[in-house]
Amino acid sequence: QVHLVESGGGLVQPGGSLRLSCAASGSIFSINSMGWYRQAPGKQRDWVATITTGGSPTYADSVKGRFTISRDNAKNTMYLQLNSLKPEDTAVYYCNAGATQSRGSMTSWYWGEGTLVTVSS
Repeated sequence: QVHLVESGGGLVQPGGSLRLSCAASGSIFSINSMGWYRQAPGKQRDWVATITTGGSPTYADSVKGRFTISRDNAKNTMYLQLNSLKPEDTAVYYCNAGATQSRGSMTSWYWGEGTLVTVSS
C-alpha cells in the first residue's frame, strides 16, 4: 500500500503565499505522474496541476502563473508553491499519485487526505 500525506495548508491573506507538500510512503517501487487537485466547499474536485516523473508540469488555467508544482524524486515528495493567492483559491488541496509496488506491476492511483487552504482577510 502507498500512503500520501499532504501538509502546509493554513490561513493566509489575499496576495499571500503558501507551500504545500505531499510525501509518499509505503511499499513503493516507482512513482509516476503526480498531481494536485482541490475541492472548494460545495463544489466538485478540480484538477490544479500535474508533474511527470521527468519534472514536466502542466497547470489549470486558473492557477497558471501563480502556482508552481515541483517534486523531489529522491524523497518521494511533491510540492505546490501557491503565490498571489485569491479568496477563490480557498479549498481542500489533495495530492494524487500513480505508483507501482514492484517491477512490471500495474500503476495504481492513490489520494491523500487533503490539506485545507483558506484565503481570507
